[in-house]
Amino acid sequence: MKRVFRGPWLWIVVAVLAVLLALEFLAPGGGYDEVSTSTMSKYIDEGQVKEITFIDGDQTIEATLDKGTRDEGDKVMTHYIQGQQEGILEAVDEQVASGDIDKSNSENPQPSLLGSLLATLLPFALIILLFIFLMNNVQGGGRGVMQFGKSKAKMISKDMPKSTFADVAGCDEAIEELGEIKEFLQEPAKFQAVGAKIPKGVLLYGPPGTGKTLLARAVAGEAGVPFYSISGSDFVEMFVGVGASRVRDLFEQAKENAPAIVFIDEIDAVGRHRGAGMGGGHDEREQTLNQLLVEMDGFDVRGGVILIAATNRPDVLDPALLRPGRFDRQIGVDAPDLSGRKRILEVHARGKPLAPDVDLMAVARRTPGFSGADLANVLNEAALLTARNNQKQIVATALDEAIDRVIAGPQRRTRLMTEKEKLITAYHEGGHALVAAALPGTDPVHKITILPRGRALGYTMVLPDEDKYSQTRSEMLDKLAYMLGGRAAEEMVFHDPTTGAGNDIEKATSVARAMVTQYGMTERLGAIKLGESNSEPFLGRDLGHQRNYSEDVAAIVDEETKLLLAAAHQEAFDILVENRDVLDALVLALLDKETLDKAEVAEIFEPLRKRPERPAWTGSPTRIPSEIPPVEIPEEIRKRAESNGGLNGSTPQEDEQEGAGAVLTPPGPGGDVYGGPPIAPSTDGPVPPSSPGS
Repeated sequence: MKRVFRGPWLWIVVAVLAVLLALEFLAPGGGYDEVSTSTMSKYIDEGQVKEITFIDGDQTIEATLDKGTRDEGDKVMTHYIQGQQEGILEAVDEQVASGDIDKSNSENPQPSLLGSLLATLLPFALIILLFIFLMNNVQGGGRGVMQFGKSKAKMISKDMPKSTFADVAGCDEAIEELGEIKEFLQEPAKFQAVGAKIPKGVLLYGPPGTGKTLLARAVAGEAGVPFYSISGSDFVEMFVGVGASRVRDLFEQAKENAPAIVFIDEIDAVGRHRGAGMGGGHDEREQTLNQLLVEMDGFDVRGGVILIAATNRPDVLDPALLRPGRFDRQIGVDAPDLSGRKRILEVHARGKPLAPDVDLMAVARRTPGFSGADLANVLNEAALLTARNNQKQIVATALDEAIDRVIAGPQRRTRLMTEKEKLITAYHEGGHALVAAALPGTDPVHKITILPRGRALGYTMVLPDEDKYSQTRSEMLDKLAYMLGGRAAEEMVFHDPTTGAGNDIEKATSVARAMVTQYGMTERLGAIKLGESNSEPFLGRDLGHQRNYSEDVAAIVDEETKLLLAAAHQEAFDILVENRDVLDALVLALLDKETLDKAEVAEIFEPLRKRPERPAWTGSPTRIPSEIPPVEIPEEIRKRAESNGGLNGSTPQEDEQEGAGAVLTPPGPGGDVYGGPPIAPSTDGPVPPSSPGS
């Protein structure tokens, strides 16, 4: 049974009942049953009254009856109207004279001393109790009044379940850096012998779901020292100064138990750049940040406390917080590569019965750009599907379905499409896939389906065979073409495009504009960065971007963007015209099987007429391309790089997106289709599509 009263509410109810009972018995007339005046006269006439009192001020008569007169009680009272008491007084006087009534007196009402005190003090007591109760609720409850400044950090004890570095995979560099901090805490003499000082702070940054908080929990499990965990939002309350007070209290607790580790999750809640925003008032977060800066590197230099923080937005943090001496190490935790994804899948596959046909490496290849949380969700979805189907082992088909569910949502079996809509969807998806397969710089088509899933009517999955960390101009032009392949197919076949290509056009426009304004991939404007992102914490997303170029340049940007899109659109249309027979064969196969895998698509595309490589481009007609090929990597260097994990068939560049996988979806409601988590992490500017879109 659910408890109705919990905590202080039970005591409040008990106190109110006790006060009411006390007032009932201590007030004048307390304990007497009220009867009518005629009944009182009857008791007097029949000689059943033992003692009687007249209270003139209240016009009340209180009487004590002989025992047994009434079953309900011997004490009764009645009220009379002025003049009505004369007859009763005469009868009472006669009975007093005859000795039938022991006592008779008359008095004015006199409330009891205790009743008067309660009536006076009770309102003040209730106000004080209510204030105490509200104060406890405001500051978290259960810790006394005026304890706002106490830290809400949770201390990880030795008895709590622990995560270790064995539970973390796919981020070897971060594990190595944090493992060194664990070693310093356990063996400080080893580092002090060479004059090394322990880092004061470590900042973990990266996209959501990549394992930053899991790494911190692993440090807590491995370090063997007091570990305090708190969220950045816990420092901010409704009262001014609470955040700074909690920072002081947190570090005081940590210093008393040094060596210790303090972990602040989502530090951007209190560590944002100071002085930002449209208002000129003082921000409580600034006061909290100032105190945090002092605690990390102020006059009180007692050591032994290491601060670990995690954030998804390192770009909005205050520069004073990021300087050496505060956060000495800044560790990026990005989406894992192929081998990292495989190891993450192995970690999350523990305790799950996998069938012999399951190849985790194949699953890792199908999930470029997936974060650790996405991969954990894939295996969990596969386990749920297995249990739903009453199977004992997780088979490969369950994992395939789980990947599709994570990318585009669950299959909509109840969504029935008309024959015409199904045909349009098949040509739309076929247009995407055929253009992608015909261009030399695109990734292989892994899957095509016209089964509704989520809010999409189907999708085409284009994924790289290996991880990519950058894209060439030719590859981006190819991407523009196959993104518009669905729209071109609708125009070519039905001569009347649908709203389904709305999301394709939106993403293609973002890619084309990024090529013009960010990547310098047009001859007319050249290698120039146009537009600035200030990342103001209190401005909207659009207000945080400033245009640092003139109206004339803006017009050129629009023209160049339009030229790129028009050229890609025409190229996609021409490819479809050249391969109409292959497109029709693909559509028939889709209508028959509804879903085609990589092998089936490759078989249909065997007669496909492919486009040649794009001509050389240097950005200017005055820069003549060199005819000398790039140097060949010597076998010795190649082997050494491969042993160190430096070569995987592509050229890593940190400032480009990781993972070039794209999922293109067909017509959807209003031309917009929303899907699951992105396949590739986003960057500061527009990037090629990596999540379902129409």
